[in-house]
Amino acid sequence: MVNILSIINYVLNLIYPNVCGICDKIYKKNLCPKCEIRLNNLAKFKIDYYNNKYFSKHLYIFKYEGIIKNKLIDYKFNQKPYIYKCLIEFITKNKKFCKILKSYDIIIPIPIHYFRKVKRGYNQSELLAKGISKILGLNYKNNVLKKIRNNKPQSTKNKKDRKENVINAYKIKNVDEVTGKSIILLDDIFTTGNTVNECSRVLKQNGAKDVAIITIAKD
Repeated sequence: MVNILSIINYVLNLIYPNVCGICDKIYKKNLCPKCEIRLNNLAKFKIDYYNNKYFSKHLYIFKYEGIIKNKLIDYKFNQKPYIYKCLIEFITKNKKFCKILKSYDIIIPIPIHYFRKVKRGYNQSELLAKGISKILGLNYKNNVLKKIRNNKPQSTKNKKDRKENVINAYKIKNVDEVTGKSIILLDDIFTTGNTVNECSRVLKQNGAKDVAIITIAKD
């Protein structure tokens, strides 16, 4: 008997073939060999340490420039959520970063406000965190941290105003989930660090043992 789901998937693949998330050319995987080499040439895989923030370290993969900047803008603002798949495929091949991520108890995406998520259709950080957690077997939580104030996007603010823009914009929904835990917060871009620092403050004040940040790029 013919499997109906297999037929449906076959037809969908013909109509919407898989493409490389970087060059947008049809390819069976999410990242073609040529673009993987391109990303390897751009990748930093750096760790910055902090003693004056609510988070202890920041892991990031790229500088926010060139093709990386263009792709993250497409991913975040131009309705191209599929780009997250190639980013995950690339990140999870780095053994050093994966080892660090696995040393934490929970991975949490930076939340966006409900209205913004409805308008965009997805939370870009949520897709990344969920995908990474699935491949690495991490404890993924998207019901711990909530954005309660629909403030203006940080990208519309200058650096001076960004700190005030995020104050008291987040709260903890389940305190028991963070008490005594070491937590990785995932966001797409690190510019001033005010968003991740405010989220880290809320987590630390509700009992988190340690908070680290991972982003795709750093401005």
